[in-house]
Amino acid sequence: MLNEEIPAAQLAELDPQAPVVRMAPRLAQFAAVARLEHVTRAAELLGMPQPTLSRAIARLEGELGVALLTREGRTVRLTRAGHLLLGSVERALGELERGVRTVRAEADPAAGRVAFGFLHTMGTDAVPALLRGFRDDYPRVRFQLVQDYVAAMLERLRAGELDLCLVSPLPDDPQLTARSLDEQVLHLVVPADHRLAGRRRIRLAEVAQEPFVALGHGYGLRQITDDFCAQAGFAPRIAFEGEEAETLRGLVAAGLGVALLPPGTVPRPGVVDLTVTAPRTRRAIGLAWVTGRPLTAPVEAFREFVLSRQGRLLDHG
Repeated sequence: MLNEEIPAAQLAELDPQAPVVRMAPRLAQFAAVARLEHVTRAAELLGMPQPTLSRAIARLEGELGVALLTREGRTVRLTRAGHLLLGSVERALGELERGVRTVRAEADPAAGRVAFGFLHTMGTDAVPALLRGFRDDYPRVRFQLVQDYVAAMLERLRAGELDLCLVSPLPDDPQLTARSLDEQVLHLVVPADHRLAGRRRIRLAEVAQEPFVALGHGYGLRQITDDFCAQAGFAPRIAFEGEEAETLRGLVAAGLGVALLPPGTVPRPGVVDLTVTAPRTRRAIGLAWVTGRPLTAPVEAFREFVLSRQGRLLDHG
């Protein structure tokens, strides 16, 4: 069905703007003739035979039911209807030209734009280090940076709003391609006065009855927390939900629960990080993009740079 030609009447019913869409090439050709006031010169500018251009203008006039041009020897003049139409056509062409310039600027290998999404917990050290390293070679490339929870970022990736995402866990989705870059240890964080605070290592099952503080549903770290607790044989009793790992540390310090968290960006008094021996609480961090979607030159360059950091993503030196 996709390869069958849709009758014009049916197309008009599906889309009231369809006749205008079909006229679009002829409207641009009309604008060229109107600007130059000469059909032959306009044909040369457009790279098409003069008789073909003349027929196109005549067809446009027939579709509109009005004369747009009057012939005066070798030149043409706009009719009143032609003047009215030209203003609208030139405004539309101006918008299109701006759009084309914007798209070309986005794809400029040296100064294009990359829309990059990443985990909140990567925003303090890992992502700034990536950007600094990349811009040593591409100093003019621009970035749109988005921090969000994993489900929202992946949805924006599929929709084309983002080019690349740094995520955990890695998505299991045929629409997306993901490459693992590094593993990050997750510690059990407890209050400094907790009964287990003097320990260095712990099995996760030992806190099965403790209240947990965690990120909300949709965050990758929340999914990972739930999965590790399930492996340890229990469902965590969530006392408080937050949106930032450092906020959760503050809640732990206040004695409101325990949490599975990556290493803190700065030492926080009032909490102790314990190594979990069972299960092995590590999360894979990787880069995701839409399978088969063409990437602009700057996005491709940044993707290759990030992939080259495999095994060193969390090395911020």
